[in-house]
Parts: sequence; C-alpha cells; structure tokens
Amino acid sequence: MSFKMVHENYNVQDLQKSLAFYKEAFGLTEIRRKEAPDGSYIIVYVANQESDFQLELTWLKDKEGPYDLGDCEFHLAFETDDYDAAHTKHQAMGCICYENPAMGIYFVADPDGYWLEVVPAK
Repeated sequence: MSFKMVHENYNVQDLQKSLAFYKEAFGLTEIRRKEAPDGSYIIVYVANQESDFQLELTWLKDKEGPYDLGDCEFHLAFETDDYDAAHTKHQAMGCICYENPAMGIYFVADPDGYWLEVVPAK
C-alpha cells in the first residue's frame, strides 16, 4: 500500500485576493473549482507545472472574521530554483514575515496569515 500527497486546504476570507496572491507569489493558477448550488462555499484548486501537488482554497459564505491560525506552527514549503530572485520578488510584495539567514530560508504570509516557507533548490 502506498500514499501520495495530493493537496492541502487553506480556508480564505477573500477568494479573489488569495487567488491573486498565490498567482503573483508562486505562479499558482486555478485548475478546477467546485461551487455549492446554494452559494454557501466555493473551493478552488490551484497548482503550477512544477509538481502534481495542489493547494485547495476554500471560501465559506457564512464565515465572519479572520480564521484562528493558532501560533502558525504549520506551513507549506516551496522550493525555488532562484532563491535570490524569489526573495527580491517577495520583498517587493511586502509579504516576507520571517527570515532565517543561517538556515538559508524565509517565510511569507498570505492574505489570511498562513505562513509559506521558501527554500532554495538542493
């Protein structure tokens, strides 16, 4: 028996803002969408050509206020083939929330406060 990771879900307050962020920051674009017939939710899966892994963004109509992300002790990591260019891009976007130069990594925060790690290719 084997298991393959296929997606991770993040609930978002503003779906359009999140879609724009993930496209600009990581080149992720919508690959499919599910909408509730009653309009209570929209689920959008985003991905890029670099892997089969997908990020599921879920918008809930009745959700009020920001999501409680605890202490942000969880994150999704992105590997980049051009770390310096990625850092420059994210710095210009103003989304870098933590840097660890000794480890050679940094984190960005999405519009809902989810942390995303950026690591150089090995």
